[in-house]
Amino acid sequence: MTEPFTPFRPDFEFVGHPMPPTVPAGLSLELSRAKLLDGKEAQLDEWMQMLTDRYEECVATLPAERAAFEATFKHTEADGSVWMYHLAVIGTEGGGLDTSNPVDAAHEDYAKRTKERGWEELQPLFMLAPTHITDALASWGNTGIAPSPR
Repeated sequence: MTEPFTPFRPDFEFVGHPMPPTVPAGLSLELSRAKLLDGKEAQLDEWMQMLTDRYEECVATLPAERAAFEATFKHTEADGSVWMYHLAVIGTEGGGLDTSNPVDAAHEDYAKRTKERGWEELQPLFMLAPTHITDALASWGNTGIAPSPR
């Protein structure tokens, strides 16, 4: 690592940030980051490829999780440390990973082998989307069911 050093400070007691008024009721807007274990960049790529290859299985887990949207990013800090960021819009009543499901079990296994334990949670301040998108996100996040077409 070169200076300056970017510390990783996961909060294992974190219960969530208050949502800004622009996030529809019943939803949570989350941006989380975790530091990769040293030398695990290729394994992160392999993890994301596994999820891509098993995309339909991943989509099938979304209703129970009430996950309306998820995206993952990779970033290298000035000190050379590599981080993954995870953006999600999820229903507050959704469940997390269900490791009895094979794709969720594989997902968790990659997490344990690829990144530091835990996440740092960034504070959401604002969300902007057209009404038909926020309505669809809220419907899915609150029920796990797509809204009926109008």
